[in-house]
Amino acid sequence: MAEIVFFHHAGGLTAGVRSFADTLRAAGHTVHTPDLFEGRTFTAVEDGVAFAQSLGPQVVADRVADAVQGLPTELVYGGASLGSVRAAEQVFERPGARGAFFLYGAVAPSWWESSWPAGVPVQAHQAEVDPWREVEAEEELAGMPGAEVFVYPVTGHLFAEAGHPEFDAEASKLLTSRVLDFLAAIDAA
Repeated sequence: MAEIVFFHHAGGLTAGVRSFADTLRAAGHTVHTPDLFEGRTFTAVEDGVAFAQSLGPQVVADRVADAVQGLPTELVYGGASLGSVRAAEQVFERPGARGAFFLYGAVAPSWWESSWPAGVPVQAHQAEVDPWREVEAEEELAGMPGAEVFVYPVTGHLFAEAGHPEFDAEASKLLTSRVLDFLAAIDAA
């Protein structure tokens, strides 16, 4: 089974983030869920983004480095929204990644003026109507070998987060199934 580091979104390490990680654990995976906000959670994405910005990029980077220190490099890196950026950074900074998945958005390797590592599969999941959607990043990611980008016909940013006002049960079930299939394929490789 896969060993995963799953970075939370701007809402922090919410019950919904923990629930998703628990679903992956129930499938047999080892999942680490670092709390980059040290217990703070936010319902509004904008409030969480403002909090992350108030911490500054170095504080967040240090917390990410602390979270992966001592873990093997052969990890699957996952992230939700803001956490997707942290997951992608780890793929670039720690050679050996087995794969990456991004919830609530896609990241583009060009943001780091880099290319995605060969042989590292990646998946992204995005709502069709989302004020935070970055179509250009989706298109860049979708054009890479081994990449899958799924756009769900729903409205809202955190559409698969249980307990969140934007939650869509059907889309969440499909997203979760696709992530579990992705992880199973990594295990089989």
